[in-house]
Amino acid sequence: MTIAAQLIGKSVPAAVEDEISGLYLESLTLVERLHRRLLDVIKDEFERRGGNALNSVQALLLYNIGDKELSASELRARGYYLGANVSYNVKKLVEMGYLQQTRSRVDRRSMRITLTAKGRAVHEVITALYEKHMQTIAPLGGISPDDFKLLNRSLLRLERYWTDQIRYKL
Repeated sequence: MTIAAQLIGKSVPAAVEDEISGLYLESLTLVERLHRRLLDVIKDEFERRGGNALNSVQALLLYNIGDKELSASELRARGYYLGANVSYNVKKLVEMGYLQQTRSRVDRRSMRITLTAKGRAVHEVITALYEKHMQTIAPLGGISPDDFKLLNRSLLRLERYWTDQIRYKL
């Protein structure tokens, strides 16, 4: 019996385990590839508009911040930044004039970040890009609202499964 079957007390037929194995590994590859492709789409949009000093990761970070006021640690906690070096990118974005930092009113040791007008302009470019996608994804991409509902439900379950693996050391 496999480790997973021992944990849940059920026997998983070998054929099902083999099928899940291939599909699971394919899903992992697709999720990683889709994230990279999203970054490429964002990069291409800025290049079409005449370029930008930002890279696509920084632009996506600015989009995710939007009109919120956050600390750098909240960026990672909320999933707005997936890289390892959030403080480097925040510092660069402040230096380039896309973000402003202010001391927290509650905890003077903590810095809060918000978008500047320049950062809001980047947010608006990505918002327009996403709106264009929302109008064309069903007719051109062939992806229906029901497809997205199933996809989102599956991705949330996978996220919860991975979170449990980390939290409970399964």
